[in-house]
Amino acid sequence: MWLWALLPICLAVFGTVGIWTVLVMNLMLDDLFFPSPISTCGSYNPQSCLFSQICNTSSVLGLWIVVIRFQQVRDFGNHGWVNTASIVFGFISCVGLSILGNFQVSSILEIHVFGALLAFFVGLAYFWVQLILTYRAEPSQDRCWVGPVRATCCTICTILAFASILSSCLYPSPAAVCEWTLVMLFFCLFGLFAVEFKHIDCHRLTVQKRALETDCFSASIFNNTRVILTSDLNIFK
Repeated sequence: MWLWALLPICLAVFGTVGIWTVLVMNLMLDDLFFPSPISTCGSYNPQSCLFSQICNTSSVLGLWIVVIRFQQVRDFGNHGWVNTASIVFGFISCVGLSILGNFQVSSILEIHVFGALLAFFVGLAYFWVQLILTYRAEPSQDRCWVGPVRATCCTICTILAFASILSSCLYPSPAAVCEWTLVMLFFCLFGLFAVEFKHIDCHRLTVQKRALETDCFSASIFNNTRVILTSDLNIFK
């Protein structure tokens, strides 16, 4: 089941290529110059359609990763509030990404900004929590280098997030560079989950716990009955 490691990599590659494709389309159509904010790049037609689709697809892939990582940590015995906070922050961040992608900055600015705050600032909280889980949860084979890399990316992303907000009015070009760098690092942080996901043996979604326990109990009775019948046959022999 090491193929689960491809899921975070696919999100990182898809998001990075998609965002840069939107920028190239803007430059080819002479709608914008570089550097321009990502939100502005995604507010013109037909680029806005592609931008929305990229955000929606990335949001779904991100939710999938958040759920699998939560289940992986829980399966290794960590049922604390840190893991619960991680799935809450992850869900909110992915929903915010979908909001900012579907409500362009040129149409409904307030909702777009709200979605951006959820996506990036709550997303930062999610990755900081994941940094804690890197040292508290298993598997731990690669934490010697994953931990420092994740901590460095989280620190740089936090600085870039505040820098882009503070400089957006006075220095729009540096703010745009900070925004682009922030988004690329976000995709890198998601891609880092490939290190943990390569240790997944299997992934199963249990909808009804009682039904699963009943099946296990029935299987246990069947196995015990089979052992008894085998023993009786050996006696007759």
